[in-house]
Amino acid sequence: MKDFDVIIIGAGIAGNSAAFHLSEKSDLRIMIIDKNDISSGASGLNAGHISTTGLGNDPNLQSYLTHGSLEIFKSFQIDRGYDIEFRQSGSIAAIQTEEQYDYALKNVLELRSNGKYAEIISTKEAKSIEPEISDNMHGYIYYPLRGQADPIKATTAFALEAQNLGTHIKVNEAVNKVYSESDGTFAIKTNKNQYTCNKLVIATGAWTNNLLKSLDLDIPIIPVRGQMWSSKSLPPNIFTAISAMQSQYDWNTDSTTDKNNPPELTHKDGKRITRHLYGRQRKNGEIIFGGDRENIGFTEKVDFSGVESNKNHVTELFPFISQIEIEKAWFGFMPFSIDGKPLIGKIPAYNNLFIVSGLASSGFGRGPMAGKYAAEVVLSDHMPSILSEADPSRFDQLN
Repeated sequence: MKDFDVIIIGAGIAGNSAAFHLSEKSDLRIMIIDKNDISSGASGLNAGHISTTGLGNDPNLQSYLTHGSLEIFKSFQIDRGYDIEFRQSGSIAAIQTEEQYDYALKNVLELRSNGKYAEIISTKEAKSIEPEISDNMHGYIYYPLRGQADPIKATTAFALEAQNLGTHIKVNEAVNKVYSESDGTFAIKTNKNQYTCNKLVIATGAWTNNLLKSLDLDIPIIPVRGQMWSSKSLPPNIFTAISAMQSQYDWNTDSTTDKNNPPELTHKDGKRITRHLYGRQRKNGEIIFGGDRENIGFTEKVDFSGVESNKNHVTELFPFISQIEIEKAWFGFMPFSIDGKPLIGKIPAYNNLFIVSGLASSGFGRGPMAGKYAAEVVLSDHMPSILSEADPSRFDQLN
């Protein structure tokens, strides 16, 4: 089959979620296509954090994306029987200075006043959750609802469920060009075939702008390089999802945003401006951490000085890390929109063109719900009000 109702380009977490939800709610002929394998991009290279503080009293888009995704992950693990290594483990964020403490306290009080779940805990309380964590902190934030899952297993589970519901999956097939036909449909030319579809969904992450240049579109998505490292398999030492407050405090104090840079980068003009940290211990025993975010295009190499900086930061939280060696390090490219907000919905320049991208560094944790929202827009041809801040029409060049 080469003619489809919907083609989704990009087999990451958002694209596969969109395919699953479309297949679950319709009898449409659907295909996912990717130049590499399922979850080969940022969806498979991240730490597997699922960050939520709950829906709260007045949920916004971020609340729905994070908490909705948590519930979808939970459903795949428990109701559908996929071992995606999902655990609602909670998360701990380290507070390392008095200034960070004041900022964290204000943040937590605001969250709690809005019905969200977070609390400041002492070092003693933190050590009852993470026995190896450092005594030399000003405190910690505990997020009890947060979780973790294996990125590759989770993304593959969405693909398998979509396939079981009739979705066609083409991997290792590169889309070379997208054509818009006079009747509003699209032709997709790959290195192997040519396909047509009535509706086209773009879920290509950091590569989105390059792909859509063939439609004369300038998508304000910037590839931001992230880096991670892992240890060999070790006995259980870390039990929750781990982060630190330094970057949040620094970004709140001095934003990185300008006309060329999205918000919340660790480097600007080639210089480090903060340290960002997140990680966990996998089920197989590997300890994995990362954090850097650099706007340096598709620079396909690991910056080992950045990896070492991150390991040193982790050691401040977990002193035993100083005794372990880095087994491997890797990089990936995250899709940051220039304003830091997602793009979910219809691209107004074309009647039947849709996008789910711009999920930045939390694409895995927000991707399932973002894909569900994209599917709903494709099926209904209606943008719900909750997606207003993610509406692609906010960028003049997409109208």
